[in-house]
Amino acid sequence: MTVKSNHVMIKGIKDGLVFLMDDECDLEELLSELRYKLEHSHQNILSGPIIHVDVKLGSRVVTEDQKDAILQILKKKGNLLIRSIESPDAKNDLNDAKAITTITGIIRSGQVLHHEGNLLLLGDVNPGGTVSCTGHIFIMGALRGMAHAGSTGDEEAIISAAHFAPTQLRIAEVISRPPDEWEKREAGMEFAYLQNGQMQIDKTSNIVRLHRDFNAFKGV
Repeated sequence: MTVKSNHVMIKGIKDGLVFLMDDECDLEELLSELRYKLEHSHQNILSGPIIHVDVKLGSRVVTEDQKDAILQILKKKGNLLIRSIESPDAKNDLNDAKAITTITGIIRSGQVLHHEGNLLLLGDVNPGGTVSCTGHIFIMGALRGMAHAGSTGDEEAIISAAHFAPTQLRIAEVISRPPDEWEKREAGMEFAYLQNGQMQIDKTSNIVRLHRDFNAFKGV
């Protein structure tokens, strides 16, 4: 299939990419072009390190299902982190206090992922890699690098990983370097949180037991 129209424009900005969507063409035509461009163009950036994406739909009014269809196409590229989607009836901030943004990928040595809100990472953070979030960090993989939750000062943020073996943890302004014996123990599913200003480590299964101490889990 060859797509020659310009219903989807991809522009680089200082801290990511902007996808400008034609607001007058048929939605299915727009979706087809979006799929095509993600698969056949801009591969130097669309297959590289993790990058933030803002989607602008112009004056196009979309339903939740239509918005989700656009997001699902974009999410097939594991390195694209959707930061916002703008349309007349769309909620621009996708990372509110309770929302969790899911991305798939590996944070390799030297790479830094900054995220506004809560993050679920389906992948690993390798030694030398860093994940920094204003909210909670949930890693469904190995955390072997550095993680900073509550980066803007939220002391109720937590850091959780399926394989918990970080080189450094930070929650708000509290920094904890794991003791040497961590390297000798078998890493498992654990999470870090602050209690009386001190970094604590516990089994992930105990998050629910401690939920009353964390705003994000109140009312569960």
